[in-house]
Amino acid sequence: MATQNLDLEEQEQLAALKGWWKDNGNLVLGLIAAVAFSVAAWQGWNWYQRTQGQQASGLYETLWKAIRTSDAKAVRDAGGALAENYPRTLYASMGALASARFYFDRNDVKAAKAQLQWVIDRSSSDELRDIARLRLAALLLDEKAYDEALQQLEAAHGEPFAAPFAALKGDVLVAKAQVAQAKAAYKIALEKAAKGNDAFRASVQLRLDALGG
Repeated sequence: MATQNLDLEEQEQLAALKGWWKDNGNLVLGLIAAVAFSVAAWQGWNWYQRTQGQQASGLYETLWKAIRTSDAKAVRDAGGALAENYPRTLYASMGALASARFYFDRNDVKAAKAQLQWVIDRSSSDELRDIARLRLAALLLDEKAYDEALQQLEAAHGEPFAAPFAALKGDVLVAKAQVAQAKAAYKIALEKAAKGNDAFRASVQLRLDALGG
């Protein structure tokens, strides 16, 4: 037998290994099964995400076709299906932003605001939430809902959006006749403005100059 060729120490090690396996074999098999299940679950989740993404992508394309053809019913149907069935995908958030613009262009501000609020509440993308907040704040400014607009603009947002948030906050404060605070907001916007964004900087500077600098 093979064990006859082993020295005493090796035979003792083999015996110990057999004893350990006898005592712990079920645990090891259980761990192997758990790992295998985790791998299978991960692969299944990846497949699920890919499938969800493909289906959401198809609906998003349908939504854009409806927007291009001004088919309001199809916009509602496709946008609603995206939000209901694929809310965790970026397609749902991008679809809601596109729908908001569609409704705004047709003077349905209530529907536009609802789409933007959905993105703020449900989107998994910080950037898309920031875009939605900016657009919603602009609509609230148009409606003279100044405090609500400021509430959106004072919410946490990413550094790349610091300049436009500050500039729009300045606009709201001007509308509230809070000149000193508006000037401070415009100065922050200029400080945060990205290099090379000359058009934005010029626009903010004009507004600041109009207040006396």
